[in-house]
Amino acid sequence: MSPFRLEHDLLGNREVPADAYYGVHTLRALENFPVSGVPISIYPELIRALAQIKMAAARANCDLGLLASNKADAIVRACEEICGGQWHEQFAVDVIQGGAGTSTNMNANEVIANRALELMGRKKGDYAALHPNEDVNLSQSTNDVYPTALRLFAYVSLQDLIASMDYLRIAFEAKAEEFRDVLKMGRTQLQDAVPMTLGQEFSTYAVMLGEDIERVREASRLLCEINLGATAIGTGINAHPRYAERVRGHLAAISGIALITSPNLVEATQDCGSFVQLSGVLKRVAVKLSKVCNDLRLLSSGPRAGLNEINLPPMQAGSSIMPGKVNPVIPEVVNQIAFEVIGNDMTVTMAAEAGQLQLNAFEPIIAHSLAKSISHLSRGCRLLADRCVSGITANVERLRESVAHSIGVVTALNPYIGYENATMIAQEALVSGRGVAELVLEKGLLSAEQLAEILKPEVLTRPQLPFHLQRAPDHESGN
Repeated sequence: MSPFRLEHDLLGNREVPADAYYGVHTLRALENFPVSGVPISIYPELIRALAQIKMAAARANCDLGLLASNKADAIVRACEEICGGQWHEQFAVDVIQGGAGTSTNMNANEVIANRALELMGRKKGDYAALHPNEDVNLSQSTNDVYPTALRLFAYVSLQDLIASMDYLRIAFEAKAEEFRDVLKMGRTQLQDAVPMTLGQEFSTYAVMLGEDIERVREASRLLCEINLGATAIGTGINAHPRYAERVRGHLAAISGIALITSPNLVEATQDCGSFVQLSGVLKRVAVKLSKVCNDLRLLSSGPRAGLNEINLPPMQAGSSIMPGKVNPVIPEVVNQIAFEVIGNDMTVTMAAEAGQLQLNAFEPIIAHSLAKSISHLSRGCRLLADRCVSGITANVERLRESVAHSIGVVTALNPYIGYENATMIAQEALVSGRGVAELVLEKGLLSAEQLAEILKPEVLTRPQLPFHLQRAPDHESGN
């Protein structure tokens, strides 16, 4: 048995490894695009999406009398195996490739055709019996298969991201509840502002994540509009008039996604707007998540010479030279994920902008960029929740002391002693190092009882009417 089989394309004959399920087109792509060293098989959901599309196409073509039932059955069975996780290693082309995804589509056509041939009792490469282009790719073009696969792939991947973001949101909510009565100083521009609770600080992180989950859901819905049936440029050339709707129905049933066919397939084939929108949302998530990590690193800075308001769980030794040093490595890695996502967004932006006329040739780099952003953000959220947020503790005494000695407390006294008096107290406290409460009492501006009431945590951390504006309920009016 020869270790090779002979295949040909428009450039001539080539020897393909006899045991390979891919063929000559994939072989040339392997030679032409040794770029990242990362094969498309790194994204199993993309491979499943391609198989689902080829399965839907085979069923639609069979329904319409364009494909013999025995061929359709073999293609469907091969695709089912791929959807189940088999043969993914045969999807070998580089994630970064020229040709608008043609190499990816050809790779799928060849693997499916050769496996289908085996299921029919024939040898790999016996394309007279079942052909990668004429049968597996029937009624299709890379230009509708590839973007549809990218949409399915992104949609499924986003469900995991949404779940991961919600997982982190719940972790922050739990800490917000745990710290709800822990008083601390809030800060604006890194300067003392007014008191708040540590619970309020952590609850904002939960709310931010909740808002972004909704934005991701909105972006995911845009991916449900597909251009399958457009073939080359959107005119539907070489496809049956009823093919687009028939293949959409099969693909929706196979994928479980409520897909719709774009009302204008020429527009849909060249437009990458939904990918730009999604990338922008992912950047939004990354920016806000990075800001949260910045806060965690700052609040835990120290332990002696920093803020030292919270403790992050120690994960590893922090230095090869400084004994005892522990670094905030989990927030740091999430920061770096965010930086990557922001860079990926620029790549998607430039790739979408660079499209010309009826097709965007740069969807492979869009696919790779979105895939990295989605998967890394998803992993980062769970990592941050499990190895950082869930183990955070509060330095309660340190926080209480900072409130007691902060000049920012004087803001709460404005309604009672006036802005001028409050300013005078703040200046004297700053110069003398004495406490605000001590000076207010010394100057007789408020009684000890009044001061104690004003400085209660529940008064300091939520809207309150000054005492002199409060009145008993008006029983006659029912107020």
